[in-house]
Amino acid sequence: MSTEHKSAADGGAKMHRRELIGVVTSDKMTKTRVVQVERRLAHKKYGKFMTSRTKYKAHDEKNEYKVGDKVVIVESRPLSRDKRWRVERLIERLEELDEDAGWDA
Repeated sequence: MSTEHKSAADGGAKMHRRELIGVVTSDKMTKTRVVQVERRLAHKKYGKFMTSRTKYKAHDEKNEYKVGDKVVIVESRPLSRDKRWRVERLIERLEELDEDAGWDA
């Protein structure tokens, strides 16, 4: 067995990167989206299922994802102090609410 790691540039296999699915919660920064990822965990002692939420800052080169969009983020090299993830693709876009179809006052 060899311990060599071939990069994609060398024609080797692509390195496995973690993928997470989450919802964009903030798009106020340029080329950065805050993505909230939810996981369901069982409590160690009591067994009750809990929802754990984590926020990740992810790179969005084209500023194309908006608040409420469900996206896939992948691990990448450090891009800034807080950014270690990239937005890979859109899963589901949040539909816009019509202003006229809102609550009647």
